[in-house]
Amino acid sequence: MQLLTGHVAVTRNLARRNIRCDNYCPRCGDLDESVTHAIFECPPALQAWPLSTTPTSPEVFPLPSVYANMDYLFWRKNSIIEPEQDRDPFPWIIWYIWKARNDKLFKGIDRDPLELVRYAESECQAWFAANDVAQPMVQETNIGNPQVISLGNICLLDGSWTTSANFSGLGWVWMDNTGNTQLMGMKNLPRRESALHSEVEALRWTMENMLQHSTCQRFGTNCKELIAMLDDPHAWPSFATELERIETLRICFPEFSITHSPVLVAGKMKRNRALTVRSFDQGCGVFKKKTVWVYLFAFRVCVSWTLHARKIRYL
Repeated sequence: MQLLTGHVAVTRNLARRNIRCDNYCPRCGDLDESVTHAIFECPPALQAWPLSTTPTSPEVFPLPSVYANMDYLFWRKNSIIEPEQDRDPFPWIIWYIWKARNDKLFKGIDRDPLELVRYAESECQAWFAANDVAQPMVQETNIGNPQVISLGNICLLDGSWTTSANFSGLGWVWMDNTGNTQLMGMKNLPRRESALHSEVEALRWTMENMLQHSTCQRFGTNCKELIAMLDDPHAWPSFATELERIETLRICFPEFSITHSPVLVAGKMKRNRALTVRSFDQGCGVFKKKTVWVYLFAFRVCVSWTLHARKIRYL
């Protein structure tokens, strides 16, 4: 909340701290640049707000007071838009208005208000899409015509993510043509931005392991969003870097396929508990089904393993 605490580096605040600078607004030339002026009153900024989806009115918003404006955006606007349905991109608009001000000051670039608003809205939509939690779907049981699902030569993968944990977990199970488990892998890494980021990272890591350890080209996941992302990567711009890596790996899988198998993934993660460690490095392991009893894909256990490994390393 730097807007409210006076920590935004507008010329008025810089002059108040005895920092020598030109006091005028770099975008419109106004003699005094305050926080309210830079974000809400400067003509380019004032044009951006009516172009956005934020409800505006000359007597309600924006006003010549940063406190009244932020009060409106955070609370009074809720009487117009239901809080549960409020996906107003105003935080992104404020941020890109400030970036446009800096582009004008340091680079001499003028940003079009409409272009600024459209980009802010696209970033807002991408953020909500990445953080939406998929609602569980209740499937009707068809006793008369049971579906037979083949388990031959498939690799099931999953990702673990919680808001309170410092790490994310990744795991996979490879089964051969007879349906027997041959290899399993699990790994932890610093917590990713969202659960969907963990699922994408799990697929990438699984594909890399399959290139090293098997010829499997079929994958199963319990995340429908991951499959939709692979079908239409352009609809997920915030995952562009991750999807580009996966597309590069897919070149090595001429018969690549991925299916939605929530029951199989969940069941296999619970049933496979007999493992022998083949390799282990910093919370990452690939296991072969043999004799040692541990819980496969208990991702939180990976965290304690990593901490233990680091303690040993520093002794």
